Order: sequence, then structure tokens, then C-alpha cells
Amino acid sequence: MEGSQSALLSPLLFLGFLLLFMYIVIIRPQNKRNKEINEMLSKLEVGTEVIAASGIIGKVKAIKGEYISIEVSENVVFKLQRSAIANILPKGTIASIN
Repeated sequence: MEGSQSALLSPLLFLGFLLLFMYIVIIRPQNKRNKEINEMLSKLEVGTEVIAASGIIGKVKAIKGEYISIEVSENVVFKLQRSAIANILPKGTIASIN
């Protein structure tokens, strides 16, 4: 009887450690990154300089729900999904690279 208990306990311990490892290495960092992205997107406002996931740099002209209009050049405005914004740039970045 005792041999069958130890044979059953070993795979269960392995499975428990595997799940713990996956949580620590994969799930927890992903949840933290999602929280950071949501905080960044909530800080968006008109006039903010941003870079889109595609590499397009522009200034936010309008925010309407889940869509953002960014001006990339004079009279050139792109409409993107809010989730397409990769990062917020420091003020003056666009002027410094022109």
C-alpha cells in the first residue's frame, strides 16, 4: 500500500511544481505587462506624442472611444485603434527628430 502512495505522490508533486513554475515565469509577468499597457493607454490625451506599434510617430489629435487620430505631418492624420499605440514619447521628441 505504501509503494502505491509514493508512486502517485511523485507525479502530483511534479505537476504542482510545473504549474507553479509556469505561473511565476509566464502568467505573472504577462499580467504585469498588461497592467502597464492599460495604465499607459489611460494617460493618453490630445497633444501627447506617441509611437504606434508600426513605428509611426505622431501627435494625438483626437480620441474617440477605442480609436485615436494621430497627426504624423501637417494635414496628414491617421486613425488607429487605441491598442496600436506602443509607447508615449517625451514632449518635444518629434521636434527634435525633424
